[in-house]
Amino acid sequence: MDFIRKYVLTYLKGMGMGAADIVPGVSGGSIALITGIYEELLQSINSFNGDSLKLLLKFEFKAFFQAVNGAFLLSLFLGIMTSIFSLSKLITYLMAEHPIPLWSFFCGLILISAFLILKDIKKWSLGAVLALIIGTVAAYFITELPPTSSPDALWFTFVAGAIAICAMILPGISGSFILLILGKYEPVLQAVSDRDFVTLAVFALGCIVGLLSFSRIISWLLKRFYSVTIGLLSGFMLGSINKLWPWKIVTAYRTSSSGEEKPFLTENLFPGEYLEQTGFEPKLMVAIAAFAFGIILVFGIDRLAAYLKKS
Repeated sequence: MDFIRKYVLTYLKGMGMGAADIVPGVSGGSIALITGIYEELLQSINSFNGDSLKLLLKFEFKAFFQAVNGAFLLSLFLGIMTSIFSLSKLITYLMAEHPIPLWSFFCGLILISAFLILKDIKKWSLGAVLALIIGTVAAYFITELPPTSSPDALWFTFVAGAIAICAMILPGISGSFILLILGKYEPVLQAVSDRDFVTLAVFALGCIVGLLSFSRIISWLLKRFYSVTIGLLSGFMLGSINKLWPWKIVTAYRTSSSGEEKPFLTENLFPGEYLEQTGFEPKLMVAIAAFAFGIILVFGIDRLAAYLKKS
């Protein structure tokens, strides 16, 4: 029963990661860190090495599955896929029709999560404080970067995949947003629609190379410089609030490949300024309620995780 309970919970955590990854600006890595599976996820990814590959080549599938923590990765992957296929329409609808409460919810969720994660730092040092500041500033400036045009060459698709997947396992930095910055968000979606398997294969290869190499770097940093790394990761989450701010005005548009005009640059506003400049209600009370719900949800997850550890 404990085995089943553990992997049902992992599946649900995977659903949380999948739901986050759908939203440009929210990172699945944040959800992994919030729910306490971040380090296990990194360790599981790192277990794909020469030794596990030898087991696979020898057709020792059971040993390979155990060596790479297959039960954990499979349940997590199934959860992520469930969310992507079942919640994508709902979240797309909320982003289009109810953006203020949606972004407010994510602001509350990410903000309180960053502070809860910082509790893991038992002994603060100058390095941890500097890492927190650097992470916050870096994420803020990354979210300020405008999308750019990019080469159509396959080598750049590979590079974009490697960079985006690194962002996806970094709390606070959205892989889909990085693809947007690199000018590859729409081409990759178009490749999915067109069933352009060559482009998708090159992109997937870049993701695999980036994931296997970058996860090892993060794991090494967590082992050697735990407090500093946690400070940096929490800073990334705090800095990402800039991207999630609910009240925005579009300052420039771009034309998509399908000919649609889509927001290109945005500017954050205070609720009063939002009303003055857009003429729309800032829905402040709804935003506060959604923000509070995000905080309560994370506290609930944190308390549940603490209870399950004791039981």
